[in-house]
Amino acid sequence: MATALKNLSDYNSGELEDASSLRIGIVVSQWNEEITSALYQGAYQTLVNEGVKEDNIHTYQVPGSFELAHGSKKMIHKHAPDAVIAIGSVIQGETKHFDFVCQATAQGIMDLNTQTDVPVIFCVLTDNTLQQAKDRSGGKHGNKGVEAAVAAIKMAQLS
Repeated sequence: MATALKNLSDYNSGELEDASSLRIGIVVSQWNEEITSALYQGAYQTLVNEGVKEDNIHTYQVPGSFELAHGSKKMIHKHAPDAVIAIGSVIQGETKHFDFVCQATAQGIMDLNTQTDVPVIFCVLTDNTLQQAKDRSGGKHGNKGVEAAVAAIKMAQLS
């Protein structure tokens, strides 16, 4: 498992360019709120720590991960951010619903990346168990939200 080899919260702040002028959107799924709230906190705090002004961080909440693409599209049109972070958590259940939601969510976010000039960062955990999600949202493997915030800063500054 790739995550076991890397702490998702580890990054070198000195390698990032000045982020103080960036505008970042964060779209957060309310489903599995314990997980998505922790991912949001990791992303938000990393952005602030890297100099993004709190007034330049816009947040939308959507019902579930399936709605992340639409929320991200609305964020792009209303706030014109330099990047958007799409935060969600889908945990395997007893039916194929997991597969459909994961595929549609990934496809929707990928489509936005090819249809707009605003990078949309995929911060959606797709875990088999709640414990795996906890491990990746501030637990033993760090916080994927931190990694997503760093990716958003890097992609927003990509020239």
